[in-house]
Amino acid sequence: MEKDLKLDLEEFAETDIKGLAQYTTELWEYVTSTEFLVKIIAASAKILAIIVISYLVVFIGKKVIHRVFMLRVRNNERRQLTIVKLLQSVLSYLVYFSAIMGILSAMNIQIAGLLAGAGIASVAIAFGAQNLVKDVITGFFIILEDQFGVGDFVKINTAEGTVMEIGLRTTKVKGITGEQFIIPNGSIVDVINYSINNSKATINMQIPLDVNIEKVQMVIQSYLDTLPEKYEELVTAPVFLGVTNTTSTEATIGITLETLPLQQYSISRIIRKDVMDILTRNGIPLAVPKMMFYERNQGGE
Repeated sequence: MEKDLKLDLEEFAETDIKGLAQYTTELWEYVTSTEFLVKIIAASAKILAIIVISYLVVFIGKKVIHRVFMLRVRNNERRQLTIVKLLQSVLSYLVYFSAIMGILSAMNIQIAGLLAGAGIASVAIAFGAQNLVKDVITGFFIILEDQFGVGDFVKINTAEGTVMEIGLRTTKVKGITGEQFIIPNGSIVDVINYSINNSKATINMQIPLDVNIEKVQMVIQSYLDTLPEKYEELVTAPVFLGVTNTTSTEATIGITLETLPLQQYSISRIIRKDVMDILTRNGIPLAVPKMMFYERNQGGE
């Protein structure tokens, strides 16, 4: 009994070794055959052609999209840039997905089977893809409602900077110091857009209490009335508010101005410098910090 079992195992092992050797030989002959080499070259040529054509389609398509919107959409540059970026992203996704399908087909991989398997797996993946769906839906409504566009200066949640790109899934914001924020659209809760409406600013300057306020108002207001002709960023002439606050040693004068979006900082710097020069030329000093010392006599008086 034991001898018969041992013989059967030896015959089985010998058969397996012969079968493996035969299979290895056939595989080596096929790999080194001309037929296999021709298939490899043909598949490589197809893959290379697919990659090159995909790159050209994406490159030319992006140029065409940009050119079409540059010619047809001139009334809203923000919306134009936003739609151009979105369409370019969609074009890239579609072309690259088609290219991957074409490469798999060139490698004789059954795409239908993969798609069927993906359909079954998608049921399980769908439960974990809720955030992705939320991102896409939110991104669609951001673009549809024109909440903000490419080039706008915004504050999204805690990220503040210039919008560089709006996609269906994420929004990219470049911070003031150069950092880049990549924000999933579904997580966008609070948005402040500084690029929609005109900007306003108030300039405060301190002068001594003993100066002639009427003279200060006259020289400053005459200067402010000339500014709209010099700076197109100003919507109207700045307004001199007069004395807005006083202390025991100084008075605070205010100037309010309205500019095009985000131009208030540069105009405020110019006005502040010019007002300082005007006051100096007219003999009106600016307030400086003062410190008063009280000396007590030794007798306590």
